[in-house]
Amino acid sequence: MIAPPELVRVSQPRVACDGATDIPGGAALGHPRVWLQIDEHGYVDCGYCDRRFVLIGGPADGTDHGKLPDISEGASPQ
Repeated sequence: MIAPPELVRVSQPRVACDGATDIPGGAALGHPRVWLQIDEHGYVDCGYCDRRFVLIGGPADGTDHGKLPDISEGASPQ
């Protein structure tokens, strides 16, 4: 497996992703905002941009993410 292109550590299990948070120009360069729910695996991947959100202190925090499968279930549009 290949590691995700971007890893974001978060403190809450429900996160929003628009793909443009850190890009100058903002939402025009991103994707529709989706809400993602981190489950018992401790991480979730955005189905649009493959950004991986990892719950700080969760079971996936500090692991080799190149060996973990993609988990993009639970995405819901804003």
